[in-house]
Amino acid sequence: MVLLRCRCFAVGRTQCRRLSLSAVSYSARRVVITGLGVVSPVGCSVAKAWTTILSGTSAIGRLEGSVYEKLPCRVAGQIRGDELDVGDYFGKSELKTMARATALALIAAKEALDGAKWTPEDVESCQRTGVAIGMGMIDLMDVCETNEALKKGYNRVSPFFVPRILPNMPAGQLSIKYGFRGPNHSVSTACATGAHSIGDAFRFIRYGDADVMVCGGAEASISPLGIAGFCRLRALSTSFNEEPQKSSRPFDAAREGFVMGEGSAILVLEELEHAKARGADIAGEILGYGLSGDASHLTAPREDGTGAMLAMSRALKDAHLSPKDIGYVNAHATSTPIGDAIEARSIRTLFNGTSERVAVSSTKGAHGHLLGAAGNLEALFTVLACLKGKLPPTINLETIPEEMQDMNLVPNEAQDWNPSSGRRIALKNSFGFGGTNACLCIAEYKE
Repeated sequence: MVLLRCRCFAVGRTQCRRLSLSAVSYSARRVVITGLGVVSPVGCSVAKAWTTILSGTSAIGRLEGSVYEKLPCRVAGQIRGDELDVGDYFGKSELKTMARATALALIAAKEALDGAKWTPEDVESCQRTGVAIGMGMIDLMDVCETNEALKKGYNRVSPFFVPRILPNMPAGQLSIKYGFRGPNHSVSTACATGAHSIGDAFRFIRYGDADVMVCGGAEASISPLGIAGFCRLRALSTSFNEEPQKSSRPFDAAREGFVMGEGSAILVLEELEHAKARGADIAGEILGYGLSGDASHLTAPREDGTGAMLAMSRALKDAHLSPKDIGYVNAHATSTPIGDAIEARSIRTLFNGTSERVAVSSTKGAHGHLLGAAGNLEALFTVLACLKGKLPPTINLETIPEEMQDMNLVPNEAQDWNPSSGRRIALKNSFGFGGTNACLCIAEYKE
């Protein structure tokens, strides 16, 4: 039961009892997934992205142009021009008002909403539909170019400059485009942004703030300045510039840094009875959500792994489950020496000697690290794993470190997932700079 603090002296005992009963009904609200949409290096539709992920191929390529030639890292997971041109979706005047990340979010949202068959026009439905879309980083090149414009004169600065760089504009633009007047929410928690957005949206529905939430994240921050900044942190892969498809290698013994990616993934979450009443197709269910803080370091996870442990255990508690109920963990694993090792250790600790029975994989070898759009893209793949019974592989996993030998890291090839319990249930981890951690508990839908 959820307890609500109430000033009984002000509202009286009858009102207090009514609030408590309302809280019980909200805590019992189940949240399902009715729409999925994606634009990413591995594909600009759900079907294409999932096929690429299962195939075990990498979409990471070389960064072209003289501006990258002197940088230590010259690889990234970019959306190919022949896959997607934002100019095909928006006019020139529209594009002046939005950053590239916002455009990607709107394109992904259209696929998700079309799949959910949810474009309401009545006032009540619009007021009960909200958005929760975040962004990890603003477009640094927009800032640089605007600063150069300012040097030539105040009037050269675009009136849309500030709206373009605000992290909440993907959510704002989507709300305006479709007339959604429920919660208009935006998260910016570095690389945990996408997972936090989905988790917050889940709670908005569960606690009755909305019946439908359009949620996820977007990122489009690949630029010389962005690459240079992460290189100075020694965070990026620098040894595979001539073999870009091998550069992102989660858990592998030769991993030495992450690879930046770009894109957006959007999920439509919906209260179960609302979805059933309108005959919506249900792709999966969110069972729980956990958050924690490392309180340790600006960029490195807590060495003992307790931050990740807290997020995972809190997600399980929220879902009223135990580790034995979990068959798959979609790891945050970004291909960094420290981060991957600590996450693997925390997973082994959580499952307390039974980690060999749990599949663990990271899809970042295929698409790179999408920063603020990583958690939502990988949550989408986790939903599909639960729905389809296929575990996405960890590619470029050529040498498994000794301390991970007892784990099923789904190396290089997809695996079938047929749990003896009868229901596929997974955890999705996302961790960000500043020590922010999120974990989602995702499952196939069962009545």
